[in-house]
Amino acid sequence: MITRRNFLKTAAAAAPAAWLLNYRAMAATMKGKVKIRDVQTMMLQGPRTYTLVKILTDQGPYGIAEAYGNPGVGVREQVDFLKTMIVGKDPLEIEEIVTRLDRHSDGSAHSFFRAVSGIDMALFDLAGKILNVPVSTLLGGRYRDKVRVYNHAAPRNMMDKASCREWAAQCKADKSGFFGHKFGLQHSDPKRDMGRDPANRLLSSQEVRNVRQQFENCREAIGWDHDIMVHCHWEYDLRTAIQIAEAVEDMKPQWLEDPLPVHYSESWKRLAETVRVPLQTGENWFRRHEALPFVVNAAIDILHPDLRNSGGFLETKKMADLADLYHLPMANHNTGSVVNTMATIHWASSIRDYIHCETVVGKNDWMDDVIVHDGQVVKGGFIEVPNKPGLGIELNPDVVKAHLATGEKWWG
Repeated sequence: MITRRNFLKTAAAAAPAAWLLNYRAMAATMKGKVKIRDVQTMMLQGPRTYTLVKILTDQGPYGIAEAYGNPGVGVREQVDFLKTMIVGKDPLEIEEIVTRLDRHSDGSAHSFFRAVSGIDMALFDLAGKILNVPVSTLLGGRYRDKVRVYNHAAPRNMMDKASCREWAAQCKADKSGFFGHKFGLQHSDPKRDMGRDPANRLLSSQEVRNVRQQFENCREAIGWDHDIMVHCHWEYDLRTAIQIAEAVEDMKPQWLEDPLPVHYSESWKRLAETVRVPLQTGENWFRRHEALPFVVNAAIDILHPDLRNSGGFLETKKMADLADLYHLPMANHNTGSVVNTMATIHWASSIRDYIHCETVVGKNDWMDDVIVHDGQVVKGGFIEVPNKPGLGIELNPDVVKAHLATGEKWWG
């Protein structure tokens, strides 16, 4: 229920925050001196596709960022559609540009807002270069100079203690030093578990018993100096979500992620009122409007947006302002390339109550090398916030060209 108190809080979140007023003041010094002349896209291919966006200007500086790739059919086409609306604009008028772009959506096209998100972040990278400051400064400044990141390392067989010990040893030997790991429970085989029905949102009686054992094995193997996050992929109904939360409670997971279907329902509130494990969701939100019912109805403990979905820096920062009024912390979903990872690191540094950022980098493979860097990208489980203007990153042409999607060319 949205009470008068909640309404007043929400209205306060809608007002321009201090960080946004500061950005407007900084941008005013260069207003009208630079114009957008082109918008380009380029797609990388790895385990997923990664859609990079580049905004060029008539004065030389350019901005790059990442829109959602795969799954993200139509994102490039949406960027091309929006290009005609921003060429000739002052790139420092980010709020005006993004707000006007949003008016062209009927609110249902996910690919549309994913395109807007990429454009927003490329504009901020460009603005930082024009104003000679890091994006974190444009977002209000830093609360931290490095951001904690987590990976997806998981045991091969969570029911087997030896397998869990092997997993724990590998985690502790990882050069990137991750000490946060997210993975889901392992289901039983329907051929052997007669109660297992993959079509429904329930666990079998056997699986309910197994969940506790699986996460007990993991906690015993990894110890208490590593965090475990339990991922559910929106798979379960309310009663099953409660059963999972109760089963893993003693292992103190950092959060239980996406236990119920994506959109808000009263079941989310009932779940929050029933369980003692922190609840987290948000990767599929696009706009703070989708976070609003979770926040005002006390149905969530941690917000977990993906910048490529939720509107980029501008909209997601406003989402964080809303969460702050209710004393709720932020984390980030991020299965994007190292480009989106570095963008998210800037954003995360500007959030007071921040927990953890997901990443697929830190494996010391080609993905890390998409940007020019010295040493490890992930060091001791953290990524340092770049100090150079904009996002502070430079693409490595040789690595990018070697991993372009079929038919792609290096942009101009």
